[in-house]
Amino acid sequence: MKIDNLINYFPYEFSKKKKTDYFVNRIKELTDLHKDKCKEYKKILNIIYTKNFKNKNLTDFPFLPTQLFKRFDLKSTHENMVVKKITSSGTSGNALSKIYLDKENANNQIKVLSKIMSTIFGNKRLPMLIVDKELSLKSRNTFNARVAAIQGFSIFGTDHTYLLDENNKINYSILNNFLEKFSKKPFIIFGFTSSIYENLIKNLSINSVQKELHNGILLHGGGWKKLEKLKISNKKFKQELNKKLKIRNIYNYYGLVEQTGSLFIESKKCGYFHTTIYSEIIIRDEKFNVLKNGKKGLIQLLSLLPTSYPGHNILTEDIGVIVGEDDCKCGLKGKYFLVHGRAKNSETRGCGNI
Repeated sequence: MKIDNLINYFPYEFSKKKKTDYFVNRIKELTDLHKDKCKEYKKILNIIYTKNFKNKNLTDFPFLPTQLFKRFDLKSTHENMVVKKITSSGTSGNALSKIYLDKENANNQIKVLSKIMSTIFGNKRLPMLIVDKELSLKSRNTFNARVAAIQGFSIFGTDHTYLLDENNKINYSILNNFLEKFSKKPFIIFGFTSSIYENLIKNLSINSVQKELHNGILLHGGGWKKLEKLKISNKKFKQELNKKLKIRNIYNYYGLVEQTGSLFIESKKCGYFHTTIYSEIIIRDEKFNVLKNGKKGLIQLLSLLPTSYPGHNILTEDIGVIVGEDDCKCGLKGKYFLVHGRAKNSETRGCGNI
């Protein structure tokens, strides 16, 4: 089942039994596609995987450690077909992941992202307050992960308003104007977790705007980055936003640039991330053995979206645990899981000789 067929369904509609068959078949198709179209991908598989796989289960298919997207140009489309190039965020001097999107891949990402986000925002675009400084684009087809995220989520908003000035300080005049116009009805607040903490929780003059942010639907993600030492728990993060700013509709998201468009949203009812009908998760130990639900290990992500680059099956550098499947108290079908942060010495073993 391809994206155009799936787009008509609710993103969390299928149970394991209904999802497994089409997912296995499509991952097989994508693996064969990328082996045929991407010489580097085929070469890497031949080096890492020295035995033939039965490919009967999702756990059988070969995965790529995300580090390899930093070391190789992995694309399954011609250079002149690339409409977007996205790079990962990174500190100066570090290699960056490079993701190449053709028109078909980019359009499918928008379709799927729109379907997923409609479960939060509805089908109507809402005024949007962005907790960041206004973007300065050097190129219209090359973005880093931060710019790509802001642009990607901006399609769900209107009256886009950037809260921070060039010095990354709150522009209170802009904030007051936005709230005066839009605070009486639902509006979107978007930002990266560290920026939300630094600017909304710590620095916002809460007395003057406390009552005016309660209609905000806050979406955040991306972790703590340079503010890792200031990190607080997800529970504490929500409590602070509720207590200080009266924001109750808070949604965390999890996703990687290496699988752009494949997003996992934290359910407000249960506090877990959920897979969709377009995505899947597997947990492995340090020797890459598959772990049972409830066991903490490396997160492997599978997605039906990547057709212009081999990002359909990746092993991340993140640690997580699958809590259960199809039986979450929030009512959503599929696997539900937690993310516990980066693995120590996060460069994944197994790709050192490539």
